[in-house]
Amino acid sequence: MRISGTTLARGGLAALSGLLSGYAALAVAELVSAAVRPEAGPVTAVGGAAIDRTPAPVKDWAIRNFGEDDKLVLQLGILATLAALGLVLGIVALRYRRIGSAGVLIFGVVGAAAAVSRPDSSGIADGLPSLVGALVGAALLYTLIGRLKTQHQTATQEAKDGSWDRRGFLLAASAAAVASTGAGALGRALNSRRGQDAVASRAGVLLPKPASAAAPIPAGAQLRVSGVSSFTTPSRTFYRVDTALVVPKVDATSWKLRIHGKGVKRPLTVTFQDLLDRELIERDITLTCVSNEVGGPYVGSARWIGVRLADLLREAGVKPPSRGGPADQLVARSVDGMTLGTPVEDVMDGRDAMLAVGMNGEPLSFVHGFPVRMVVPGLYGYVSACKWIEDIELTTFDDYDPYWVKRKWARKAPIKTQSRIDTPKPFARPKAGTVMVAGVAWAQHRGIERVEVRVDDGPWKTADLAAQATVDTWRQWSFPWKATPGGHTLTVRATDRTGAVQTEKRTGTIPDGASGWHSVVVTVD
Repeated sequence: MRISGTTLARGGLAALSGLLSGYAALAVAELVSAAVRPEAGPVTAVGGAAIDRTPAPVKDWAIRNFGEDDKLVLQLGILATLAALGLVLGIVALRYRRIGSAGVLIFGVVGAAAAVSRPDSSGIADGLPSLVGALVGAALLYTLIGRLKTQHQTATQEAKDGSWDRRGFLLAASAAAVASTGAGALGRALNSRRGQDAVASRAGVLLPKPASAAAPIPAGAQLRVSGVSSFTTPSRTFYRVDTALVVPKVDATSWKLRIHGKGVKRPLTVTFQDLLDRELIERDITLTCVSNEVGGPYVGSARWIGVRLADLLREAGVKPPSRGGPADQLVARSVDGMTLGTPVEDVMDGRDAMLAVGMNGEPLSFVHGFPVRMVVPGLYGYVSACKWIEDIELTTFDDYDPYWVKRKWARKAPIKTQSRIDTPKPFARPKAGTVMVAGVAWAQHRGIERVEVRVDDGPWKTADLAAQATVDTWRQWSFPWKATPGGHTLTVRATDRTGAVQTEKRTGTIPDGASGWHSVVVTVD
């Protein structure tokens, strides 16, 4: 069966019609989301819903393989899927015009349902961007396909003489492309403007001098070894792991935090200025993500400034379980609907748990939780480091499972003793002679007592430790290795100040963090 050039041309233009319809739907949805809220846009809503429903091992795989680009990969995947579906619906519509247009509407309903189902949803209004966009997209597809048919054609006939409305199609398609681009640009501009107040509020923050300043970092805490991690991680390179496809931009002047729940005798509501007016503490604290594999990059140390969380809880009348308090879990809620559960006992046991307002001498960046986030030394971030926090509820582990626990992660997650070789890198080719092996080790809130290095299957040898800043920070180490030609495996392990030696047993990150010794293979020339 020969397919005429006219048929191929019309099929290609039908596919283009589907693509343009999808583009128009997204652009109009972007514009409508400016009247609702940016997070209600279909790509963000569907992406967030996908994250919520993705099994923990798949999320872990995405973080491991794409790092901080995992959200960009997800968004690009959604756009690619929508583009492919648009092409298919366009071709279907050439033969079944109403069915193709109805397909666009169906995807609008899916997007609306995803938006309304999000934890931070503001209700039915969140579904409007997807629905309005889909209506426009469906109408556009119906119109463009109509231009590819002559008035006397049926849905199954093809014009023998190719007398379909070429000029009308090109004019309608061009107008639709221009109008969609304009709508999308306007929507992005309006959504961007919504965040200007938040940007201005951050720019106006002047962090007060802390009542309790951090001790100076010991001169020997930073080794002069090329390739080892900096003791203090710059804010711009500090790791980011969260589920927010759109980074929340919260206006500090209108931000409030509510403290309530079991055992709260005097519920509190505090503003950002209230926190700045209180006694602030400043501390060097190393944070670790539970998704950090052995030897992984999701660990960093920063100087944080904030208000002691235990002081706020005591002011609200909260007692830890060890003193008869009825609540053993503190559930922190973020403005994007994320929930994290922290043991009340850990927050109130004397460690420097805080509501942080600053990082490395500056107000928090939006990426790292401005205006306020939680920081709790010694616990993995998914149970302690709530960014963009707006609510604290005292409850029990029996009564409530927060976001990650519902996805089979452990309820309590103290950070495991870990160590990492920063230099030489895997598969490096150092020269024979003395090679400096160096890296970092951490066991927050316990501290590092000893680090040992093994070459191949030889004996463990003690590494030189840099000065310890505090038990809540990582510790650098180095080992001068007399390297001989050939292939070698370097392995490291640490011992914390309780005497516990880092376990050799290799486990994945789920459910409570990875364990095992870090090794690198090198070839000495």
